[in-house]
Amino acid sequence: MSKNKNALLGAAFLMATSAVGPGFLTQTTVFTEKLATSFGFIILLSILIDLAVQFNIWQIITVSGKRAQDLANELLPGLGYLLAFLIVAGGLAFNIGNVAGAGLGIEAMTGVSVQTGAILSAAIAIGIFLFKEAGKAMDSFAKILGFVMIALILYVAFTSHPPLDSAIRHTFFPEKFDPIATLTLVGGTVGGYISFAGAHRLLDSGMRGESALKEVNRGASTGILITALIRYLLFLATLGIILTGASINPDNPAASVFENAAGAFGRQLFGLMIWAAAITSVVGAAYTSISFLRSFHPLIERYQSYVTIVFILISTIIFLLVGRPVKVLVFVGTLNGFVLPIALAILLVASRKQRLMGKYKHPVLLQAAGWIVVLTLLAMGFNVF
Repeated sequence: MSKNKNALLGAAFLMATSAVGPGFLTQTTVFTEKLATSFGFIILLSILIDLAVQFNIWQIITVSGKRAQDLANELLPGLGYLLAFLIVAGGLAFNIGNVAGAGLGIEAMTGVSVQTGAILSAAIAIGIFLFKEAGKAMDSFAKILGFVMIALILYVAFTSHPPLDSAIRHTFFPEKFDPIATLTLVGGTVGGYISFAGAHRLLDSGMRGESALKEVNRGASTGILITALIRYLLFLATLGIILTGASINPDNPAASVFENAAGAFGRQLFGLMIWAAAITSVVGAAYTSISFLRSFHPLIERYQSYVTIVFILISTIIFLLVGRPVKVLVFVGTLNGFVLPIALAILLVASRKQRLMGKYKHPVLLQAAGWIVVLTLLAMGFNVF
């Protein structure tokens, strides 16, 4: 039982810390500045969507005992390759931003160049996959830095004195709404590779079958609630700073929040925060993206750790050649918001096929919630276009 609990907590934190990357920090700060207290409603909406997405994906994957791309290929030959391409391409784009964010964090803490910080961070991430028990090392890494992030944002939220009454009120009764913010937030929280990080990790830890459903649901809800806690605390911290009239630097909005909250020390806090967020996302993005390729060739399965290391190296080299993709961090979140309804629709259709799921009957209410999310995100996507 202890082993299962560790696996569940590891999967939950892997999913949560994969979602909480530099793009996460940037998106939350940018949209809080734009929507003020009403951004709380967007967070609430994204949490409800996230719960519907994760419960569906985690249950379907773990009960079937198959990774998402294998289910898609068995549903319709070639569909798994398309899904894998979308996930890996989005994961690579995200990881370039993650490596950049890690470099930025080390620069803020130590003063060394962003490029040097990125190389050091990539080396740490690669080191995790050189462990014989890489999965357990990854779980521990995600859990420790996840708690560090929560503690840091709690401190900043406490010192910024946000207007809790109006923030909570407008979380349920917003004054304004923005579909782009919603699509971006959902894409940055469970879009693309992120929605599969925890479920694929559970398969690798040996948790599968209908008997594991109760624990799987607990893991899925834990991951989403950790993400939601960090997002809402960051929203409150940003709100408190913005309402004082402080200026937010558009080139590095999240850093402005920490600096305004705690002065020069705030920059050090920001450095540690964004580094923790970025380095865990580098690990999560690389692991999950490669998990979508493992079943396509025996060599990838056999040398998965080395292929994952190559993925991290490619991300780092592209960043070093191109530079820090500031706007890409928000854009990729939006893009992943489009990938999510496609991936979720594939799994929902697969869940109805007895040849894929055996005697398991996927709950009707969960299916309905999943299809509502698919249609809602597609409608918002068309509206954005």
